[in-house]
Amino acid sequence: MTYPPNAPAASAAQGAGSAPARPGPGVPAQPGHGPGQVPGQVSGQGQVPAAPPPAAPGVWAQGREVLRRAATTEPGRLRILGAVLALLVVAFGAVTALEVGDRSSYADDVVGRSQPLSADAADIYRSLADADATAASGFLAGPQESEQIRRRYADDITTASRLLVKAAAATDSDGGSASEIATLNEHLPRYTGLIERARAANRQGLPLGGAYLRYANQTMSRDLLPAAERLYAAETARLHEDDDEARAWPFLSLALGILALAVLVWAQLRNFRMTNRVFNQGMLAATAACVVALLWLVTGHGLARAGLDDARAHGQESLQVLNEARIGSLKARANENLTVVARGAVLTEDGKHDKYESDYGSSFATLSKALAEATRLADDDAGRSPLTEAAARAGEWQKRHQQARELDDSGDFTGAMNRMIGTTESTGQSFDQVDAALGRALAHEQDEFTRAADGGRNALTGLPLGAAVLGVLAAACAVLGVNRRLSEYR
Repeated sequence: MTYPPNAPAASAAQGAGSAPARPGPGVPAQPGHGPGQVPGQVSGQGQVPAAPPPAAPGVWAQGREVLRRAATTEPGRLRILGAVLALLVVAFGAVTALEVGDRSSYADDVVGRSQPLSADAADIYRSLADADATAASGFLAGPQESEQIRRRYADDITTASRLLVKAAAATDSDGGSASEIATLNEHLPRYTGLIERARAANRQGLPLGGAYLRYANQTMSRDLLPAAERLYAAETARLHEDDDEARAWPFLSLALGILALAVLVWAQLRNFRMTNRVFNQGMLAATAACVVALLWLVTGHGLARAGLDDARAHGQESLQVLNEARIGSLKARANENLTVVARGAVLTEDGKHDKYESDYGSSFATLSKALAEATRLADDDAGRSPLTEAAARAGEWQKRHQQARELDDSGDFTGAMNRMIGTTESTGQSFDQVDAALGRALAHEQDEFTRAADGGRNALTGLPLGAAVLGVLAAACAVLGVNRRLSEYR
C-alpha cells in the first residue's frame, strides 16, 4: 500500500515550530535577538545602555574598613593601642620640652635682660637728676666751684650717656623704650650746652647765668627726667611681663602627662584581665618614664616658681620702692638748690608760693613715704640697716633745709648758702648721706633678687631635654611591650 510523501509537511511543521510566537492581543512586543544582533541591541531601534560596573571604594572608606577589620581582632586592637600609647607619650615629651623651654627663656630674660634694663633705666634717671642737682650746687658756689663738683657732674653725664647706649643696644628698635631713648639722646646735648652757658655767665658775674640755669632745669624737668621715668616704667613693666610668663604653670604639659599615664595604667589593667599576667615589662617601663617626667615637671617648675616668687617679693618690689625713694631724694635736692637760685622768680600756678620750694616739699614727702615702705619690705638686718640710716639722715636734711630757708628769708644769703652747699652740717651733706645709704640698700636688694631669680632659673635646667628624652624612651618601651603581646599570636 502506497502512502503519499509527507516530507514537506514535516518540514512545514518543523518550520512552524521554530518560528517565534507572536504576542497575543494586548501584550507588548518584547525585544528579541534576530540574526546578526547582540545582547543590548534592538534591530532598527539603537542600543540599550549596559549596567555600569560597581564603583571602587575610596581611600578613606578603605582605611575605615581596614581599621574595622583590625578592631575586630585582638592583634589589630593591640596595634592600635600601641600606636595611641606611643603618640601620647611622644606628645607629652614634646609639649613639655616646648613649654618648659619657653618658660626657661623668660626666666633667662628676667635675670639677664629685663631686670638689668630696669636697673639701668633707674640709674639713667639717677645720673641725670644728680647731674642737675650738682650743676645747681656748682652754680651757687660761683667762681669757688670745686673740682669735685665739676668731676661729679661730668661723671653723671658720662654714666647717663653710657647707659643710654647700652639700653639702645638691648631694646627693640620699634618699641616704646626706643622712643624714650631717642628723646633722651636728643635733649641731653641741649641740656649740657645750657649748663655750660650758665657756668660761663656765672664766672663772669653776669645775671644771665641764672636764666640759663633755669632753662637747663626746665629741659631736665620737662623733657629728660620724664623720658627717663617713662623708660624706667616701660622696662619695669616688661620685667613684670617676663616674670609672669616664667611663672605660668604649663597646664597643657601637665594634662598630657596625666592622660598618658592614665592610658598606660588602663592598658596594663586590660592586659592583666585578658592574660592574667600582672606585669608587662615594656609598658611598666613606659609608665615609670612618664611618672619621672611628670614629677620632674611639677617639682622643677614648682621650685622655679618659688624662686621667682621670692625674687619678686624680697627683691623686685624692694628695688622698685628704693628707686622711688632715690628719685624723690634727687628731685628734692634739685628743687632745693633752685629755690636759692631763682629766689622767688618762679611761682606756682596759683601765684602764691615759690614753685621750687613747693616741689621740694612734695618730693621730700615721696622720699619719706618710700623709705617707710622699703623698711617694711626689708626682710633682714642687712637690708634694714641702711634704710634706718637713710631715714635718720633725711630727718637731719629736713631740719637743715628749714634753717637755710629761715636764714634766706631773714636776708642772710651767705648763711643760707653755707647751710645749703657747705662741707659740714649742710643740706648737701645730708643729701649725700641719704643717697649713699639708699645706694647700699639697692645693692643689697639687687643681690637678693639675683640670687633668688638665679635659683628659680636653675631649677628648669635640663628639664626640656630630659622631658623629650623620657618621652621618646616611654614611647619605645610602650611599643616593645605591645609587640611582646603580639608575638604570642604568631
